[in-house]
Formats: sequence, C-alpha cells, structure tokens
Amino acid sequence: MKTRAYVGLGSNLDAPAEQLRSALQALDQVEQTRLVAASALYTSDSLLPGQPRYTNAVAALDTALPPLALLDALQAIENGQGRVRKERWGPRTLDLDILLFGDQVLDEPRLKVPHYHMHARPFVLYPLAELVPDDFHLADGRALAQLLDDCPFVGLERL
Repeated sequence: MKTRAYVGLGSNLDAPAEQLRSALQALDQVEQTRLVAASALYTSDSLLPGQPRYTNAVAALDTALPPLALLDALQAIENGQGRVRKERWGPRTLDLDILLFGDQVLDEPRLKVPHYHMHARPFVLYPLAELVPDDFHLADGRALAQLLDDCPFVGLERL
C-alpha cells in the first residue's frame, strides 16, 4: 500500500535551483516511490545571518517504503549531492525533510512527523499549500489554512 508523503527540499549552495531540480529527479528514482507533484521554487533569507539565500520547494511522493526507509533514501540523495553536515542550520547543498507521512504522527529519535518546525516556516507552508486541498489538515489535526494565517508570506519570493 502506498502512502502520500510530503518532502521539503532546500539548498543555499552550489546553484540551489539546480540542486533542487536534481533532487526531484532523484526522488522519482527511489525504489517503491513515485514523484507525484512538486511545488514552485521559492527563495528566502537563511534562518541564520550571513548565509546565502535558500531556495526551497515541496514534493509530493507516493511511497510503499516505511518512514525510516524513506528517510534513509533521502539522506542518500543528500549525500550524493555533496551534503556535508557541519553545523545545525548551516549552509548546505541539499536538505530533504519528511514533512508529512500520510496520516501518521511519528516521534522517533531520527524522525518527527509532522516536521517539528514546519508550522513556523513560510518556505515550507506556502509550497505545501500548492499541493494540497484548501481544507487540508496535518495528521496532528492542525489546519494548514490556520498555519498559513499564523505564518505570513514574508521574505519569500516565488520563482
């Protein structure tokens, strides 16, 4: 049985838009997984000062993989595109995060779903809103429309 998962993509190094396009192609090659849709690309300032702007998007996947196996596949894609984990929220060639995994709420050491910061990140919420119905609710019951109201479209540029 396939589960609809939503994955956040981000990059601020080495041609970020190209990094995301390559990652989308790689997502469609993950075993037992199909890329269903992708949002537009957005740019925003980094969460930390002094870093280049980020380019972000959200992808919708249908996958038969369990959540941690999908996470392993995402980390393999990150590594394949030169991701080096030096500092938390540091610059990166590619960041892939499982935002939502069907109607599951997960609290594993390696994976929190819904993604624990997504409610406060316009660069996640607005691309996600392109891919889901207007009345969409997260697995924990929060309405996406309310999260959008609470997290204004500030500092984002849709490419």
